[in-house]
Amino acid sequence: MLKLLRELPPVHQIQEALLKEDRGRELPYNLLKQLIQEEVNNLREALIKETYTGKARDRHGFQAEIIASIKEKMASMKLNNLIPVINATGVVLHTNLGRARLSEAAIDHMTKVAKSYSTLEYNLSEGKRGSRHSIVEEAVCKATGAESAMIVNNNAAAVFLILSALAKEKEVVVSRGELVEIGGSFRVSSIMEESGARLKEVGTTNKTHAADYEQAVSDETAMFMKVHRSNFAIVGFTSEVEREQLASIAKKQQVIFYEDLGSGALYDFRKNGIGEEPTVQETLSAGADLVSFSGDKLLGGPQAGLIAGKKELVDRLKKHQLARVLRVDKFTLAALEATLWEQLYENETNIPTIRDITVKAEEIRQRANQFKVQLEKKCSHYKVEVEASFSQVGGGTMPAVELPTYVIAIRTDKYRVNELEEKLRLSEQPIIMRIKEDKLVIDLRTVTTVEEAVILSELANIHD
Repeated sequence: MLKLLRELPPVHQIQEALLKEDRGRELPYNLLKQLIQEEVNNLREALIKETYTGKARDRHGFQAEIIASIKEKMASMKLNNLIPVINATGVVLHTNLGRARLSEAAIDHMTKVAKSYSTLEYNLSEGKRGSRHSIVEEAVCKATGAESAMIVNNNAAAVFLILSALAKEKEVVVSRGELVEIGGSFRVSSIMEESGARLKEVGTTNKTHAADYEQAVSDETAMFMKVHRSNFAIVGFTSEVEREQLASIAKKQQVIFYEDLGSGALYDFRKNGIGEEPTVQETLSAGADLVSFSGDKLLGGPQAGLIAGKKELVDRLKKHQLARVLRVDKFTLAALEATLWEQLYENETNIPTIRDITVKAEEIRQRANQFKVQLEKKCSHYKVEVEASFSQVGGGTMPAVELPTYVIAIRTDKYRVNELEEKLRLSEQPIIMRIKEDKLVIDLRTVTTVEEAVILSELANIHD
């Protein structure tokens, strides 16, 4: 046993051998060294305990065993937990897959900011400290028509800040039909409780009238809060108070009128015949004092909570202690700035979210037919059909909207459909698809032409 222990190769020798054949360059130097040390230690322990079952009896043999084990680990190893995937589900704002994809302009601006120092909190014209609030405020105001604006790290944070800063220990009047729950079991009522504001419910689940708000006002009332039902719909025998009327009542009663828009669109999808989502611009024009909405939903930017409205109220929010707790970093601001620039001055369809939601079904059908022809040429094992179907906006947005699309439905006799799905999901470039009626379904609405080629290649390689 002592003789075998002396035959164990040194770590540096194994590392040099791996580096010579370039396999060792796939991992950071120190990580590779750590893996080798672990393998050598495990082998040494097995020899000492006489549990070693390998065939090696000299240094060359032990080194070969260790290198083989390292290569096996490298093949199954992912250096990062957050990795890119191809979303072939047709769900544009897929929450589990990161919601909105950024535009090329946003990615480029983030990259430039990341590579250098930046004017995050520096005023170039005055040569002194500046404010990160000013970076995108002007763009948000131009896009929405607001007097002032600020950014926090998501819309739930925006709601929390507004309630904490403007309604703590005061009453906030909300219709019972708008006490929504967003993803992850976060409820408006719970956020309000944590903020210190007191919820005052009015109306019923399906009907709320102007008189309900008027009668609810007391000396303790700070705010009327309207919560846009962006992730569900109430239909049938319903009634709610229009924004203009609610704004008028709030002004008369001298209370703040705040609307949480949730998804928050700057682009009017209704002109494409898609949904009934109100824009931020029209909400403010209707008389809302403050509006908050998400950055990574219908806006098509990074995760952020945007607050827009009257300057006096936004200034109070900026000065609140929570503003620092909830502030965003330079990468979020860079991506948001570029996204807003696209909205204001460039082509809105450069933003992937807007492009993917508004793309015509006929364009998707043509791409799907071309995909079918190419796949059948590459591999005869697949049975491929192009079928009419529907895509979803996703992200808790426009829940009643179905986007007409065409999907590629695939079957094969070689694998069960769940096996085929797993192979693609666990491939070097993970591909996320849907299974429907024992078919693997690909919706090219959310797939770029570059990604389309990858899917074709991966499907063909499965049958090589």
